[in-house]
Amino acid sequence: MKFHLVSGACGFVGRNLVKRLLKITDDYIVMVDDLSTGTHPSTWLPAQGYTSTQNGDLEVINGRLLFFKADFREFLHKLTHQPTFLREQYGLDFERFTDVFHFAAIVGGRAKIDGDPMMVALDLAIDAEFFYWATRHKPARVMFPSSSAAYPVDLQAESGAIALRETDINFAKMGQPDMTYGWSKLTGEYLAKIAAQYYGISVACVRPFSGYGEDQDLSYPIPAIAARAARRENPFEVWGSGKQGRDFVHIDDCIDCILMAMDNIHDGSAINIGSGKLTSFLEIIELFSRFVGYEPTIKPLLDKPVGVHSRYAEMSHVNNTFGWKPKVSLEEGMRRVYEAALERVKAQTV
Repeated sequence: MKFHLVSGACGFVGRNLVKRLLKITDDYIVMVDDLSTGTHPSTWLPAQGYTSTQNGDLEVINGRLLFFKADFREFLHKLTHQPTFLREQYGLDFERFTDVFHFAAIVGGRAKIDGDPMMVALDLAIDAEFFYWATRHKPARVMFPSSSAAYPVDLQAESGAIALRETDINFAKMGQPDMTYGWSKLTGEYLAKIAAQYYGISVACVRPFSGYGEDQDLSYPIPAIAARAARRENPFEVWGSGKQGRDFVHIDDCIDCILMAMDNIHDGSAINIGSGKLTSFLEIIELFSRFVGYEPTIKPLLDKPVGVHSRYAEMSHVNNTFGWKPKVSLEEGMRRVYEAALERVKAQTV
């Protein structure tokens, strides 16, 4: 039986990956999350047939989900200093992990990135310990999710914004990434290259742009905007002018691309995950307003953090090399998010 490891397994991307792995494999999935931002699996797994048993600090869910509520660094310490502890302490028939997906990080929306950059910088410590362990444990394959925040901010200004190519990050000629979050992701990519080149680890990196989905936390812009639309707020508040643009990609497409990258990339190199289209937040509000059937007055909140003005992916490398394109259109994806937000609003008013 294979064992896969997912750190940050209860966060937005982690839990969607776990649900996908449950569908496409019969393997054990070891999930580690301290639930500082994520939510317990009982909140996002189907209630029908849900079972849970406790074995010390290990919760066994539905027979093959093995959940540790822990800081991932503490879990790594155990794995590093006592590599056989899963077998000895819990009786698991475990030798090594097959696929490892490393999503554990200090995350949040723009308010967190700009508001507490030193806390976000702890991601540097998490990633350093992760890659150190990986080079000793030698799992079959590793996924490191970088970010579009790793790209140089001078390529994302109001004047002269361009579609960002993978080659716009060049370790021999560095640009400045977006705050400590961007620096941590850029450093993680460098460690991924080292792990592949010097230790023979199969590592794939991805740079998701603005991922969104029905179950994303309200600290992120798309679910927050959807909730305002579902409440028919008027005036409709938007952070900044609303003219700033992003490349929005649905979580289903993100997971598809992550799994594709695992199968095809082994040298630690990174690919973009995006649509290749720039959409402003004003356009997103217009789309949601059309779903609702009203025309609110826009109220810009110019004192709120907004990040770079323009960030979108150049997708020709991924399209041409791997034949991958997103399947969920912007309108379809945003409608799904709106309908989920509307259900939550209705539930709150009952």
